[in-house]
Amino acid sequence: MSRIRQAFENHKAFIPFITVGDPDVSTTEKVVRKAVDAGADLIELGIPFSDPTAEGPVIQGGNERALKGGITTEQVFELVKRLRMDIDIPFVFMTYCNVVFSYGSARFMERCRETGVDGLILPDLPFEEKGEFASDCDRYGVNLISLIAPTSGERIAMIAKEAKGFIYLVSSLGVTGVRSKITTDLKSIVNVIRKNTDIPVAIGFGISTPEQAKEMASLSDGAIVGSAIVKMLEQYGQDAPEYVGEYVRKMKEGLE
Repeated sequence: MSRIRQAFENHKAFIPFITVGDPDVSTTEKVVRKAVDAGADLIELGIPFSDPTAEGPVIQGGNERALKGGITTEQVFELVKRLRMDIDIPFVFMTYCNVVFSYGSARFMERCRETGVDGLILPDLPFEEKGEFASDCDRYGVNLISLIAPTSGERIAMIAKEAKGFIYLVSSLGVTGVRSKITTDLKSIVNVIRKNTDIPVAIGFGISTPEQAKEMASLSDGAIVGSAIVKMLEQYGQDAPEYVGEYVRKMKEGLE
């Protein structure tokens, strides 16, 4: 069984998103470790990019702080390599096509395999244009994670049939960010997905409270939270790991 499949096995998965290098790599490493200790089932690691089009102002700010601090893609791989020495849960990268292109797609996937990265999310990669990345991912055993949005419509079934790892279901229209209420009819989208694949579905965008996480996980196989965690990094900086760890613990308990 793959690490990603195992993360969803017999329970709802809690998936925190962390921008690598915000405010520095050392703090990121501590945050990841605290999140794992607190019960995170899978970690989504953001490789910073200068124009993160899917992100709202909070995660954009995290990208800017990390880039100002000099973070590089190679440093991200080295971080994963260190974490993999004693952490077994899945790691999934979230970044943009340009980051992978500039590193070299095949070389990027090979480094993913070498360091222990299980999957890759590229929010600016249209499903119909995934070919080159998908072939390199398959070659090196990296799951190219598909996103399904409320606007995917008739494409939902097609995307679900070809999905690997898990499906990232976007809860709301627009960019990432904390939302007071999520009103999308996600149940009907999940029903279509379930008819076309048995791989897990996790819902992200806008989730910030244990109550929201529980509601989203009741409709799916797990919840993804990013902006609420990046806000803590903005607020507490190098002191953030303890706060993030406590937050992850509460969110994970909310799913149980």
